[in-house]
Amino acid sequence: MPDAEIDLWTYERLAWAEGAAHVAGVDEAGRGPLAGPVVAAAVILPAEGFDASGITDSKKLTPAMRDRLFERLCADTAVKTSVGIVDAEEIDRLNILRATHHAMRLALKSLAIAPDIVLVDGLPVPNLHPRCQALVKGDSLSISIAAASIIAKVTRDRLMTGEYHTQYPQYDFARHKGYGTPDHLAALAEHGPCALHRRTFAPVSQQALRFDAD
Repeated sequence: MPDAEIDLWTYERLAWAEGAAHVAGVDEAGRGPLAGPVVAAAVILPAEGFDASGITDSKKLTPAMRDRLFERLCADTAVKTSVGIVDAEEIDRLNILRATHHAMRLALKSLAIAPDIVLVDGLPVPNLHPRCQALVKGDSLSISIAAASIIAKVTRDRLMTGEYHTQYPQYDFARHKGYGTPDHLAALAEHGPCALHRRTFAPVSQQALRFDAD
């Protein structure tokens, strides 16, 4: 449920008061899974006339709630959203932290409006934006970051449960979305890794070695 005790607009109002017309929130989804991309989203909300009811950290919402809020955000022409997607091969090449930062930069670059300031969830991100404020647990502190967390999470979930599940049904990505659940680990042990798996992640690399040796 939404946070009643925290004003999620505080950081946005401070930025507007300092002269920033466009404030972007940035967050990611998919750092921990064994398979699939890491997805970052950037969101610029209007300063007025926007219905923010229900928007909070995506982890506090049910899938149905996230879907409804995702559709509301994307349907509102005053809201600017974009995503950056980095696939498993690039994650293996860069490492997951750098890949996540790259996805965030891609998301910001794709925004229709250049932000004056960026609020990003977590620790500082190198070379993200000249004016950037990192907020630990920012998806529970900033409405823009919370909105970005919803866009990133739903975008990634739909990829995993739709296109990727259809492409590789033997792994049942629709059930676990690439996370290291017992079912996923069992499928990985039976079939070995596919192109969506992150081979630098230990459970995947162990199975890759076993299948490559066969």
